[in-house]
Amino acid sequence: MNNKKVAIAIPASVISDTPHLREKTSKIGLIGRAAAIFQVNEIIVYPDSPKVNQRGDMALIALLLAYMETPQYLRKRLFKLEPQLQFAGILPPLRTPHHPLNRKAADLKVGEFREGVVLSRTHEGALVDIGVEHTAIMRETKTPVGERLTVKIVKVTERVEVETADRAEIPVYWGYRISAEKRSFSELMKEGRYDLTVATSKFGSKFADVADKLSERWAKANSVLLAFGAPSRGLFEIARDEGENLNTLVDFVVNTIPSQGTETIRTEEALFASLALFRTWLKR
Repeated sequence: MNNKKVAIAIPASVISDTPHLREKTSKIGLIGRAAAIFQVNEIIVYPDSPKVNQRGDMALIALLLAYMETPQYLRKRLFKLEPQLQFAGILPPLRTPHHPLNRKAADLKVGEFREGVVLSRTHEGALVDIGVEHTAIMRETKTPVGERLTVKIVKVTERVEVETADRAEIPVYWGYRISAEKRSFSELMKEGRYDLTVATSKFGSKFADVADKLSERWAKANSVLLAFGAPSRGLFEIARDEGENLNTLVDFVVNTIPSQGTETIRTEEALFASLALFRTWLKR
């Protein structure tokens, strides 16, 4: 896997048409699975209804996606019991490389990466929970107690020893990060943080018609942002309500599901269809 970073932007209203928390949780679970399956590095939740206070929905989406991304053995340490997580049990497991099933220290290998949480400090160093029966020791003690970090196994003896690791050095997909964006969709697109921005819309160009140009830009980009609208309001409408033209905000507007058989396509459905198409046809 190379160093290209792929981000997706989804609207806060993705769960607005779902009244019950259980169904909201289920829908967010599909979004998290899509992101993990297609190796998305960042999920951005943006406000798309300026006349509605969407902070609650944005917080819920971010919380559940973060819970999903956290290895199971760390969740009780990093998340409190709160009402928004009462249906977290129905979230599908990601089963990504940073969610290992091994819970035995003896089966760890030098050079293996794990996610951990610093539990305390001793005269030897920091004690880190890495999901096995005994805590690991980390000689570096700058990381605050209670903070999550990525570590590398450097010694497996009677005491497992680890050191902090940079995610950039990990050769496999290591999950996504989540950000709740306070700025509008248009402001996010104007930021210029991404080398390539692609909006999905049924009013966009058919993917086949722009595949060559898009593939060329994709291959050169180090960072890509794929933006998705809501079933009730697509990205053209969202941009227009913010006084902008979608065509001038992004590099490409693409219809990834031409001749769709339904009047609307849910955001989580568009994620699976679009990310599969991009993953298949564009060089990562």
